[in-house]
Amino acid sequence: MYVCGVTVYDDSHIGHARTIVFFDVLRRYLLFKGHKVLYVQNFTDVDDKIINKAREINVDPEMVANLYIERYFLDFTPLNVMLADRYPLATRHIGDMISYIETLLEKGYAYVSNNGVYFHVRAFDKYGNLSKKTIEELESGSRIEIDPLKRDPLDFALWKFYSDKPNWTSPWGKGRPGWHIECSVMASKYLGDFFDIHGGGNDLIFPHHENEIAQCAAYSGKEMARFWLHVGMVSINSEKMSKSLGNIISVAEARQRWGVNALRIYCISAHYSKPLDFSDDSIISCLQKWRQIEICGFELRFAEGKGGRIEEIKRLCRDSVESFSLAMEDDMNTALALSIFMRFVNDINRFAASEHLTRDMAQVAITDFNNFLAVLGLKLAEPTQQEIFQIEDLLKERDRLRREHKFADSDNIRRRLSDEYSVRLIDHKARTIWMKIEDPH
Repeated sequence: MYVCGVTVYDDSHIGHARTIVFFDVLRRYLLFKGHKVLYVQNFTDVDDKIINKAREINVDPEMVANLYIERYFLDFTPLNVMLADRYPLATRHIGDMISYIETLLEKGYAYVSNNGVYFHVRAFDKYGNLSKKTIEELESGSRIEIDPLKRDPLDFALWKFYSDKPNWTSPWGKGRPGWHIECSVMASKYLGDFFDIHGGGNDLIFPHHENEIAQCAAYSGKEMARFWLHVGMVSINSEKMSKSLGNIISVAEARQRWGVNALRIYCISAHYSKPLDFSDDSIISCLQKWRQIEICGFELRFAEGKGGRIEEIKRLCRDSVESFSLAMEDDMNTALALSIFMRFVNDINRFAASEHLTRDMAQVAITDFNNFLAVLGLKLAEPTQQEIFQIEDLLKERDRLRREHKFADSDNIRRRLSDEYSVRLIDHKARTIWMKIEDPH
């Protein structure tokens, strides 16, 4: 799998999160099904946006790129996103790009102008297959870079001449690589000329991925990737995210306000290819789902008793796993898979609420529950061993106070458990269990 990563000139936002989380879930599901996955995700670390940001704050562009690469990991590691096997940087592969461009020139797919080296689109007869448009439609419907020195308006830069830094020496003159050549070269270097899955946001279909396909097919004669997956855009209250509207929600802000699990649930709450709107109602709904999942996890953990409705719970597990797999294998329908998981969770919570969930039943369900969590990348908050001792001591004290009808004092302990340990209590008829909830703060 090759996924087009972020251009590192600013903090990541929830639109980036949707793409990164979706491909993380896809990877997790493939691993769960027993596949070996080599996952490559690049950083675009040379770009006009990075250079302009560096000029604004009067630092070297490399410093800007390094800063936001570091911030990327500060955002997505807590979001429980698995590390890629490789994170190639464009600036580390300039020599590879020059060699690639030389081959395209030798094969007649590229030409040198006074402004740089360009790919000649009309020399590649399958251009437009990914976006399902003809060259004429693409030409009339796109914002094309105006350059009278190009043979054709759709021709795109493989190498642009620049005298200002950063620049690199090439056989044609000092300059910088075009954006599209970066991913073609890095993908083929680490995954070969033809690999299984190439992905990114659906704003990359044209021109970025269309141009990648053209370059790679011209270079190797192969189609580059077997499957192309594109994630829909995120809007905010039905408006496009933009700095001018001031409605961009960063990953860091979302994590701090709603927690990592609610944000992951939001990112997979619609089919990956469809647009997804963000609102307070939508994220609160995701947080409520997570609370039900937390309850389920700790009810399973603390269940007591033997026997019970074993065949019923076995059937629930079997049907849920089968339906979940069918949903995931139907073009990664995570929205349906999530709803199946929530039905599983709610059924178990009903068993618990009606005092019918036994330890024997919980042992049947716990493996599938944990597998669902692992595939979706969700993670229960875990107390330390020291916290467990302290929590259980406080619960014993609360039970004593309740037996003595000192309910005000017992309520103080409940509040202390919540405030100091992020612990909520679930009172059953004969006992009280506790659960540690995710506290984004």
